[in-house]
Amino acid sequence: MFFPQFRARRIRGSETFRRMVRETSLSVNDLVYPMFSAFGSGIRKEISSMPGIYQQSIEHVLAEAKEVRDLGIPAVLLFGIPEAKDAVGSDAYSDTGIIQETIRALKKEVPGLAVITDVCMCEYTDHGHCGIIKNGDVDNDSTLDLLAREALSHVQAGADMVAPSDMMDGRVGAIREILDDNGYDSIPIMSYAVKYASGYYGPFREAAESTPQFGDRRSYQMDPGNRREALREAAADIDEGADIIMVKPGLPYLDILRDLRNEYDLPLAVYNVSGEYSMIKGAAQRGWIEEERVVLETMTAFKRAGADIIITYHAKDVAKWLSR
Repeated sequence: MFFPQFRARRIRGSETFRRMVRETSLSVNDLVYPMFSAFGSGIRKEISSMPGIYQQSIEHVLAEAKEVRDLGIPAVLLFGIPEAKDAVGSDAYSDTGIIQETIRALKKEVPGLAVITDVCMCEYTDHGHCGIIKNGDVDNDSTLDLLAREALSHVQAGADMVAPSDMMDGRVGAIREILDDNGYDSIPIMSYAVKYASGYYGPFREAAESTPQFGDRRSYQMDPGNRREALREAAADIDEGADIIMVKPGLPYLDILRDLRNEYDLPLAVYNVSGEYSMIKGAAQRGWIEEERVVLETMTAFKRAGADIIITYHAKDVAKWLSR
């Protein structure tokens, strides 16, 4: 049926009808808010490249986490800035590490908020890479043991879910095994299954103080030109026991998000990364775009492409806009 019998504008002309036939909807329940917990006290340092996002000591993390919970956002994703770094990232799996202490405080002071933890070494190593360095590169298999220990320490501290982001081969299986062996078989794993070696991570590296001191991460993160490989990576993590799979970054990889949605029935997450956030913030501050409209359009694009969960630094603003 074509014009003039069919007129698409008959429906578009009414806000009520537009809402009734809208194919994709966005909810506060879709959101996860990333936070950066820093060792010390009295710290609330705005990240220069990420307006409105802070490195914070635990007391400030707690205050913002209460705000997050009260907005209806169901979960936070924690990253840590330790007191000291070393070649093997000792703070990552220390019982008294910055993330472990933050988890305990959150579970005590902010009940009802789910705590997800990033499992990686880059924030804790003095070289900024995601594992043990041998012969100038990250050694995959020796790193697996440390990642598993890190994940276990997070769960022992009270984490509700762990999210390995390192991109080592076999890390989901190693984490699943150590959690199961220690009686934590009910703890889910949200795997950064498809994580590209992206230029969109720049602001995050300032936030997490995790810039590599040499080289880059192309030997373990995916090549941006690869599409079929994403399906293989996701399949491997699912086989190893991932409960949720993730695509990172978000906007440049909506096709990958849709590929995974078409292929797999598992819950699917997307990480709306720091560079994406900073570009919108920067353009909005200059008056070039309307921030609320563009952010909500972006979130809707993730949902339309197939995401069930959106990890985004915009989460608090989105929750406020949706509640109006």
